Amino acid sequence: MSVGLLAVVDDILSAAMKASAKAAGVVIDDAAVTPQYVQGITPARELPVVGKIALGSLANKFLIIIPVALLLTAFAPWVLPYLLIVGGTYLCFEGAEKVLEWFGVQHGHADEGARDEKRLVLGAVRTDLILSTEIMLISLASLDKGLDIWTTLAILAVIAVTMTVAVYGAVALLVKIDDIGLRMAKSSDKRVSRNGTRLVNAMPAVFRFISILGTVAMLWVGGHLVLVNLAEVGVHFGADILHGIEHALEPLGGVIVWIGDTLFSAIAGLAIGLLIVGVVLGIGRLFGKRIEFHEGEQSPESVHA
Repeated sequence: MSVGLLAVVDDILSAAMKASAKAAGVVIDDAAVTPQYVQGITPARELPVVGKIALGSLANKFLIIIPVALLLTAFAPWVLPYLLIVGGTYLCFEGAEKVLEWFGVQHGHADEGARDEKRLVLGAVRTDLILSTEIMLISLASLDKGLDIWTTLAILAVIAVTMTVAVYGAVALLVKIDDIGLRMAKSSDKRVSRNGTRLVNAMPAVFRFISILGTVAMLWVGGHLVLVNLAEVGVHFGADILHGIEHALEPLGGVIVWIGDTLFSAIAGLAIGLLIVGVVLGIGRLFGKRIEFHEGEQSPESVHA
């Protein structure tokens, strides 16, 4: 009995690792996106906030994504591409907003939300919902079709926990590296102290890079989701260009193909996101919402209807 149980557990773990490996790229994106949500809060609240986001991520996976994915796969698989299009569009919107913020433009909520822990966590959990949905759906699509529902559920549960621990463990380490460097800087060992000071001084640049990487990841993943799933519902234009780029770059190797795929998906994601931002700003004008500029700039184009 115990040998049989161990064999089942081993099969579940092996299947989970194999399936989750195909979603590794999205996991990296998730880990890159999340640290930007804890910027601007006090160091004492960083780990608690990461913990809240991680719990929200688990809730996303176990209460929403897995049940809905299993139900839709069984009864309405045609709905899944539309859900992924909506999710990808949301990521494009978030990414485009952040790109506009690099140029000093925002539409009224970013600064306020960044200082509000509850809003910050909710925003991170919303973004996680999209990324986690792709992780779980990629993993689900990678499983053998002949598995019964309980085995499938067990494998997805293992993937959900493993991915959450991996992503938010990495995020927790990233956001506390500066504290580690500060402790090293206070060491009596001059070499340790010097390395700690260098680490502390480097962290602002590291977080700027992570913020940029997270924004690009949003645009890349969002754009790819929209293009691929539009093809699933009969709109092939974007996916055909994507496949054409992949085919043209194939002789140059897998890395170049990946770069080309990523670049085109990110550009498409930015275009989609800017379109949605334009629609949102247009609606904002109708309801008297002000467009704001960073660093106290007042543009003549700011509108308050």
